[in-house]
Amino acid sequence: MRAARRAAALGAAALLLLGACAAGQDSSGAPAEALTLTVVAAASLTDVFEPIADGFEGDHPGVTVEMSFAASSTVVQQVNQGAGADVLALAGEGSLEPLADEHRHGEVTLFATNQLEIAVPVDNPGGVSGLDDLSDPGLTVVACAEQVPCGSAAAELFAQEGLTPQIASYEPDVRATLTKVELGEVDAGLVYRTDVAAAPDRVAGVPIPAERNVVNRYPALAVSDQELAQDFVDHLVSEAAQTILTDAGFGAAPAAS
Repeated sequence: MRAARRAAALGAAALLLLGACAAGQDSSGAPAEALTLTVVAAASLTDVFEPIADGFEGDHPGVTVEMSFAASSTVVQQVNQGAGADVLALAGEGSLEPLADEHRHGEVTLFATNQLEIAVPVDNPGGVSGLDDLSDPGLTVVACAEQVPCGSAAAELFAQEGLTPQIASYEPDVRATLTKVELGEVDAGLVYRTDVAAAPDRVAGVPIPAERNVVNRYPALAVSDQELAQDFVDHLVSEAAQTILTDAGFGAAPAAS
């Protein structure tokens, strides 16, 4: 579906370049300018950013949003190394710290929150029923690497709860961690609750009580001076985008401090 929409958008852009003014118009009735906006984002945003980008494209005729996803630390490194990105969206505020000042073209906007959840295979062979079970030496548990937000959140959780699970492997991002569980290679993995919600037929979730959990706040900012970059960041806190995010299990945008 999205590929078809993007093909249509590119077709419209081609018509615009040929001078066919009917190919698309903005809200004022003027022909829409054909542009591509490149968004790089945390892996945990993979599913939810597709419909958000569709909505943005619908509000901006002639604009195509291209996206790529990886661990937050990876996408920051890509931007610092000169990747042609316009918008950066991450899974934890601490991930922004290494971003070079030259790439900061706007104010940081916090657009969502997320919390950890234990993912287990659908049949839950390890019999995991709660957070304390993760310290059982008979279980095979995976988590994200500590340099990525889901991993730093897991480390914080273990420390505050005094847990010492034997982690079988540290995965490069939250989707890789989830995949280990989906394939039945492990008894449990610490991921975000939104990742569990996105795979209801492939994993089951064991919730972590809110009073024991760790909250990650999601920042976004423009990393180019393209005007549309800030428009996309602003779109993330629009009612339409917030509805998509909360429907997927994300917490609402934090109030500005």
